[in-house]
Amino acid sequence: MTGRETCLRLLKDVVRESPADQTEVLLLTEDSSLTRFAKSSVHQHVAEKNRTLILRVVIDKKIAVLSTNLLDRSSIRDLVKKAISIARIQHPNEDFVSLPNPKPIPQIDTFHENIKSLTPARKVRIIKDLFKMVRGKGLEASGSFSNGAVEMAVANSFGVEAYQNYSDLVFHLIVEKDGGSGYASYVSRDPAQLDIDSLAKEAIVKALRGEPAQIEPGEYEVILEPYAVSDLLSFLGYLGFHALAIQEGRSFFCNEFGRKLVDSRVTIYDDGLDPEGLQIPFDFEGIPKQRVTFLEEGVAKGVTYDSFTGNREGKNSTGHGLIAPNTEGPIPINLFMQGGESSLEEMVRSVRKGIYVTRFHYTNVVEPMKAVLTGMTRDGTFLIEEGEIKRPIKNLRFTESVLRALSRVSAVSRERKICSEGTVYSRRFITGVVAPAIKVDGFNFSGVSAL
Repeated sequence: MTGRETCLRLLKDVVRESPADQTEVLLLTEDSSLTRFAKSSVHQHVAEKNRTLILRVVIDKKIAVLSTNLLDRSSIRDLVKKAISIARIQHPNEDFVSLPNPKPIPQIDTFHENIKSLTPARKVRIIKDLFKMVRGKGLEASGSFSNGAVEMAVANSFGVEAYQNYSDLVFHLIVEKDGGSGYASYVSRDPAQLDIDSLAKEAIVKALRGEPAQIEPGEYEVILEPYAVSDLLSFLGYLGFHALAIQEGRSFFCNEFGRKLVDSRVTIYDDGLDPEGLQIPFDFEGIPKQRVTFLEEGVAKGVTYDSFTGNREGKNSTGHGLIAPNTEGPIPINLFMQGGESSLEEMVRSVRKGIYVTRFHYTNVVEPMKAVLTGMTRDGTFLIEEGEIKRPIKNLRFTESVLRALSRVSAVSRERKICSEGTVYSRRFITGVVAPAIKVDGFNFSGVSAL
């Protein structure tokens, strides 16, 4: 890793030498590895080391953003010259006011030295121990084991100087037998917290329930595990929990603030400083994270801002700026749903006839303004009858408004789980959603999945 002083020295030199009216420099470093396995055999191990510098310059409201991973002085000077020349021929963004001014950043430890102990050899040993467990049950295991160390540093011409280093690991597991499958995943910054035994047991118990049967689609009571709930929350954040969606009139929150939109059991917020999640003390503009509540006991409350959307309304950034150039808005990346008063077992017992869903996949947007999504269940879908999980069923396609579903929530679990898809094909920056399980009294399944 590069280190705080080295990173900030490099960025401040770039800012100092830039002739632009305003300059921002973001540096992301990555040292990561990914191990994949399928049918109880390790088949791939890849590793990546990289450093990316992202430069944003502003000249009379004309903005240019360029990036490079060539960090010698000559290459960076060429990058600055190119950015300046491109900015001068841009159309001005009349809504742009300014890059942000510095604010105090809380000191949080987000790096564990023992991440370095996850060598390829050790990871393979961990995975092979997992194989022994599943083979003993007549099952096969597939999945991935990813870990990394990341640095993030930001500096701008108004004096912002921010640095943080992160460690992370993400483990995804699918176990299968005779058409049945089970899923479990784990994300953390601390490798010492990884418990392969409990992860395997979580997936195995679902895969051993037998071969799935087909049932008719329709509206059912559902129990959604945290994996499924986290998927729905992420889409709410992307579609409507941020200021740009409001300003562009494409959010389900438009003209709804202060109104009750969902059940009073539902409180959803974003908090980069909450230790139950993957803490992130500041955003990609170097501004400290603030807690923002979107739905409080069902009532629409607030949205996230970055410097651009905040300046449009004369408001401060809430610390939700993403990597420039960001055309999607200050999307929240530390989402939480507040826990409730039930246990998962109690919720299952309360269902007369319904469906138990472990997770969704291939989820996509149908109607953004109504938060209607479609996707499929996967790796642990079961029929519930008279308060008992009876048998596995073939995967179903759902088409449902998340807001409509949340308005029908009748129970929320006390326990919550941090969930993350991780990242494979883009810059490494692991985020997580902390979600409970929920019971929904009416969730629409529109078809049977062929997968």
